[in-house]
Amino acid sequence: MTDGADGIGEVVTGGLIARAVEPKAGENRAEARAGACLNCGTALVGRHCHECGQAAHVHRSVSAWWHDVAHSVLHFEGKIWRTLPLLAWRPGELTRRFIEGERARFVSPMALFLFTVFLMFALFSMLGANLVGLDQLNDAEVATELRRADQRIARLETERRQRLSRGGNAAQIEEAIRDARAERRVVAIASGTDRVFSGDIDTGWARLDKGLKKANENPQLLSYKLQTSAYKYSWALIPISLPFLWLLFLHRRRYRERYRAYDHLVFITYSIGFMSMLLIAFVLLRAIGIEGGLINFAFLLVPPVHIYRQLRGAYALSRLSAAWRTLVLIVVAGMTMLLFAALLLALGVLA
Repeated sequence: MTDGADGIGEVVTGGLIARAVEPKAGENRAEARAGACLNCGTALVGRHCHECGQAAHVHRSVSAWWHDVAHSVLHFEGKIWRTLPLLAWRPGELTRRFIEGERARFVSPMALFLFTVFLMFALFSMLGANLVGLDQLNDAEVATELRRADQRIARLETERRQRLSRGGNAAQIEEAIRDARAERRVVAIASGTDRVFSGDIDTGWARLDKGLKKANENPQLLSYKLQTSAYKYSWALIPISLPFLWLLFLHRRRYRERYRAYDHLVFITYSIGFMSMLLIAFVLLRAIGIEGGLINFAFLLVPPVHIYRQLRGAYALSRLSAAWRTLVLIVVAGMTMLLFAALLLALGVLA
């Protein structure tokens, strides 16, 4: 079942990428003749065919091959450099301008999304999918990590008792204890010495229960599969997210009449593309040893700010209207990821 699901993921992802890279390759091909397009046979008027857009002169050189690679994958010739700054700083303007018809100036949302999928594939392959940093710990190292966590928890509990005996406030220490216990549990689950769920698993969906049981029995395998396989199915986040965003504008008639499902899809796809690029940047920083509280804080702060700015610009919302929708979308994002994970578990991808 897992092999079949993996195959579907590869086929869909590969097909989408191929379609984005060469949307009309091989279509309507006609025999080349003097003064005619070599792709579709239409009589040429200028340097490009007015029917299919292909250049009149086709270069057959190594440099031309590399140019095709760059243009196909990254949509160079200005598009990528016009798109990325707007996506980062003014995502709402980019979304609105694309929806209103400025298509040739920018990389399309789906092409950008597929590029980030391609980049994640390359990155995960390069790093060996060891993003958590626990996959390659041996039993002795795991035991050391767990012992250090236990010692920290014991030290914090001793400090809490001393502070309470002096009549002080121990709220801050209690929060530190909760964080330390959560960190210890992450190590235990990732190393396979603890389970994700305790007790029986019964969701009422047999295939999901089977996937959850397998993941619970081998948390390390779950982590590995999540890092190596989930990106293939990231396209599923788009249709999963669409109903939630649509519902945010359902209660106002002027929004229902002005914005269509297509507009919401553009918003979602650009947003997911940016979040994927943010994740890639975060992983790369960790890979080269740049990590810490400031990086983690920025990683948590940027998504809601980006969503807020994209909502305001794309839908012309007031500050208050964009703010409450941002809060809802943050919750929705968590729900979407849970549904996404449930889908992968049910398909047997993560187990």
